[in-house]
Amino acid sequence: MLTLPIREVLKATPRARIAWLDLNAHAFDYAAGQAVSIASHGFDRRRPYSIAAAPEDARREGRLELLIGVDAAGAAGAHLTLDPGQLIDVEGPLGTFTFPAAPEERRFVFIAGGTGIAPLRSMMRHALTLPHRNIGLFYSARTPDEFAYEKELRGLASAGEIELRRRDPADMARVRRDPRLLVDLLTSPLG
Repeated sequence: MLTLPIREVLKATPRARIAWLDLNAHAFDYAAGQAVSIASHGFDRRRPYSIAAAPEDARREGRLELLIGVDAAGAAGAHLTLDPGQLIDVEGPLGTFTFPAAPEERRFVFIAGGTGIAPLRSMMRHALTLPHRNIGLFYSARTPDEFAYEKELRGLASAGEIELRRRDPADMARVRRDPRLLVDLLTSPLG
């Protein structure tokens, strides 16, 4: 287990924060899509959070990036204080939901909702470093202001790096009632 300080906390959405944990020159190897289990230093019960940055990003920046859900007051819960300088106990990496080490495919599609974008952002950013033909992202959130990393994703789409399909909650409510509509949402142009 590592104990790392929070370098910075940024508001991602009204209900999520981006926390950068300073690796302090520690090596932390992980596969795109993996998670860590964290809590404020000394707190017994840790919770898992997906790492939101590609392994290449973490090595280059010297930090782990996590997308953490918060309540209306901006608190993550009793287990975690989100303040710069706060020491965080980090266990991991954890999990097997990862991007393949050497994919034969050259076209990738990622489907995410809300803070579930975190592991897929890690995978997508990693995929951008590999030979590829197309990378698509289908992304939905409960409310229009809950799209984390929206500026970055729109920038990647504008640059032709990814194809972004952002859908609002009304679209997803229709899909929950009739899953066959997902095909139409995936293939229809953005409005």
